[in-house]
Amino acid sequence: MSDKFLTPPDLPPYPWLEIINPQVRLGQVRHALFDFDGTISVIRRGWEAIMIALMVEMICEGQLQPVGLEGDVAAYVDRSTGILTIEQMRWLEEAVRRYGLAQHPRTAREYKRIYNDRMLRPVRARLAQLESAGDPAATDTLTIAGVRSFLEGLYERGVTLYLASGTDHVFVQEEASALGVSEFFGPHIYGARDESQEDSKERIIQRILTEHELRGAELLVVGDGPVEIFHARSQAAIALGVAADEDQRQGLDPRKRARLLAAGADLIITDFSHCQELLAMFTQELTDF
Repeated sequence: MSDKFLTPPDLPPYPWLEIINPQVRLGQVRHALFDFDGTISVIRRGWEAIMIALMVEMICEGQLQPVGLEGDVAAYVDRSTGILTIEQMRWLEEAVRRYGLAQHPRTAREYKRIYNDRMLRPVRARLAQLESAGDPAATDTLTIAGVRSFLEGLYERGVTLYLASGTDHVFVQEEASALGVSEFFGPHIYGARDESQEDSKERIIQRILTEHELRGAELLVVGDGPVEIFHARSQAAIALGVAADEDQRQGLDPRKRARLLAAGADLIITDFSHCQELLAMFTQELTDF
């Protein structure tokens, strides 16, 4: 790998790649940070609907639902995708006070416990189906298309990989292990720990850049949410947005694309089906194209 960066004009005209920032520098990635849910895993697909329903229920507590409430809640959940779950529950705690309908308001920690209880029902069912299948290939039905090959390719090329999620650390570890991808990340798996901000995506990105003395374009940040994309761009890292339809594990989710654009993604893909081209784009020389 030389010190020469590539830019989008150096690339073939890939119809599956949306280039938002034509000045993004490519070809020299040495470290890569991945979001988990919706970027690698679809074990938690449908989490937004569960969280929205919970928030509306807790705000109203049996009272008549105010006009526009569900839309406001859905908009918040969409723009907060990727942050620590406890932060989303703090928003809920404040919203319950603001609307003043609930007779028995709870703490953010209590709301988080209820959300986790509800979210774990489909998660446990999917993990049980995976275990009963007894076939390692079955894990592909719970991952975004092509992501395993992309992770493996980066790992084999010596790129240091990190996994970061707003989901509780214990659940991220369990689900990454069940999908057979934890080996690619080694000790660099970060989920939420209590209410600490130490392993927030913003701080992890800053630590990677500082500790390894990286130029921004030597760090690739991959995610489907606005949080990791925004902080990647703010640190001049490469922000690769993944606008995947989680039900199909591939193909375009227009809602995700819109929020990735708003967050400042440099590049957008719908899945990792073209992983060999992606690997060449991020880690190889111009002669590999």
